[in-house]
Amino acid sequence: MILKPGADVAAINERLKTYVAEKIKGETNRTPFITRYSERYLYGTYENGVQSGGRIEYVRLFSIIAVFILFIACINFTNLATAKASRRIKEVGIKKAVGAGRSALVFQYIGESVFMAFISLLVAVLLTLLLLPKFGEITGKQLALQLDLSMVVTLLAVTLVTGLLAGSYPAFYLAGFNPAAVLKGRLSTSAGELWARKGLVVFQFVITIVLITSVLIVYKQVEMVQSKNLGYDKDQVMLFRREGKLDNPSATQTFLAEIKNMPGVVNASSSSHDMTGHNSGTWGVEWEGKDPNDRTEFENVTVNYGLMETIGIQMKEGRAFSRSFGADSSKIIFSEEAVKYMGMEDPIGKTIKLWGEDRQIIGIAKDFHYESLHSPVKPLFFRLNSDGGRLFMVKIEKGKEKETTERLAAFYEGFNPGFPFEYRFLDQDYQEQYGAEKRVSTLSKYFAGLAILISCLGLFGLATFTAERRLKEIDIRKILGSSVGQIVYMLSASFSKMVLVAILIAVPLSFFIADSWLDNYAYRIDLEWWYFAVSGALALAIAWVIVGWQTLRVASVNPTKCLRDE
Repeated sequence: MILKPGADVAAINERLKTYVAEKIKGETNRTPFITRYSERYLYGTYENGVQSGGRIEYVRLFSIIAVFILFIACINFTNLATAKASRRIKEVGIKKAVGAGRSALVFQYIGESVFMAFISLLVAVLLTLLLLPKFGEITGKQLALQLDLSMVVTLLAVTLVTGLLAGSYPAFYLAGFNPAAVLKGRLSTSAGELWARKGLVVFQFVITIVLITSVLIVYKQVEMVQSKNLGYDKDQVMLFRREGKLDNPSATQTFLAEIKNMPGVVNASSSSHDMTGHNSGTWGVEWEGKDPNDRTEFENVTVNYGLMETIGIQMKEGRAFSRSFGADSSKIIFSEEAVKYMGMEDPIGKTIKLWGEDRQIIGIAKDFHYESLHSPVKPLFFRLNSDGGRLFMVKIEKGKEKETTERLAAFYEGFNPGFPFEYRFLDQDYQEQYGAEKRVSTLSKYFAGLAILISCLGLFGLATFTAERRLKEIDIRKILGSSVGQIVYMLSASFSKMVLVAILIAVPLSFFIADSWLDNYAYRIDLEWWYFAVSGALALAIAWVIVGWQTLRVASVNPTKCLRDE
């Protein structure tokens, strides 16, 4: 629908509310509305006519993760800058002694931070240009870095804010030193400063553990989706459209008979349904005891003979459509969920009405997933139409896909000249339903890896600061007989406590986030305890490696040399 310039979308939607009810007597469940076509990709999910999500949710998710990672990087800069402050305190003391004011020092150190942020921006732009093709492969999109005015202003603003945010605390911290105390070497660190640094490291590891847990859970859910038994066999099933000469029912039957005898073809049939989503539905099914106001939609699957056998749909009771029984065009097959919804007992042989015509139930098919696992199994029925449907489905023998496809293409082009042989495979169509989840799984791995790397730098900074602050204590302990291992254990214990605190915070937070995401699926994995245990153990192991290496380096220094320097 193309609207006139200046048309009021809200007013049009208001008028459309009663359109279906006016045209179809008794229809109250459907309310048409219009929305911008350009918004379909990102805003494609609606509930009761109200936009309620879509791919935009993933954009928001990764935007939030990016902000957290940027914040972690700012925390790291703060920790590393203050950890290395001991190397600049004499510089601060001398500058203050010769008359430099606090504001001048603050301006200098914040300026250094902002300068580093802009250097980082240049590096980030270069890395983006290098990595954009790979990112395009992951997302399946052709992407280009368009540095227009709004983008440039945004990048400059974010960089400036990042530099100010990261550099403010170290600048005020360094500029606040007492020059006399600095030059005499009498510096002390308040308990508040230590708790602040520890709190920042805990925050970093909370985010890291949440990301690690999320990666693991997304991976397991995607794995479950790919391996779940759908109730039919989607593998080696080729689909192509029924068109041209094949629109003639007799030509369709001849075509199917020929390809069934082709080497490499296991079976072939046709259907109106592609088995990967809602195709056609109706509330025109009537049964004894049905509420007259019930407008529950049943999925309508029109099939040719042999379709159920071709894709391996199993029968729970009764039989499938067969030429051996004559007039099956007046029969119907329901799914288990449909029978359950109708409340029927012993349904085989009973009669229902479909669009006002009597149809006898001859079979009950086992439930299968024709929609994605985001949706529960819904009531469904099969009806026979020997003219076939809009799609041919051909089951190909495993391992013979290439040569059989070539034979089918040659036969099709000879049988139906003027129409190209355009085919796809059912398993590929199924996997495409979860393209967003696969991209999320891949991108989340990179985000988690980046968060781990940045958190390690932050922990390294605090470990460096702690080791330098306690250097004299370490040397005295070594002289009194403490081993390197004992000193490493002593320094690592406090960091282990910080990571354990982060685990205690991250586990319930991870559970809440994962459970909320999995609620989007009607069929989902269980949140096993070991998902969280693995994430926590990995974070703890990373902390031990980083802290252990740094403290081992400090603990291995000759104590007499350090004490002589003091």
